[in-house]
Amino acid sequence: MEILNMILLAVIVICAVAVSITRDLLSAVIIFIVQGLAMSVIWILLQAPDLAITEAAVGTGISTILLLAALRKIYSVRRKEEGRHARKRNEA
Repeated sequence: MEILNMILLAVIVICAVAVSITRDLLSAVIIFIVQGLAMSVIWILLQAPDLAITEAAVGTGISTILLLAALRKIYSVRRKEEGRHARKRNEA
């Protein structure tokens, strides 16, 4: 059981570093989801099911929905800007 705790803690640290290093926003969101799930498992192993459920619901569930909605908005703005730049290049 101690080895599992160490593996999960290592996963959390690796995910935290990976989220800060990665350039791709979708990859960062996916890594963030993995980190939240690892945290949920750690709370279960620490015999704190109320915190595990909260982490899974809020930390992983709702945060994921909000981050994906923000990504959709960012990508739609980028597409509009690229379309404007393409039209300006065609007009010139």
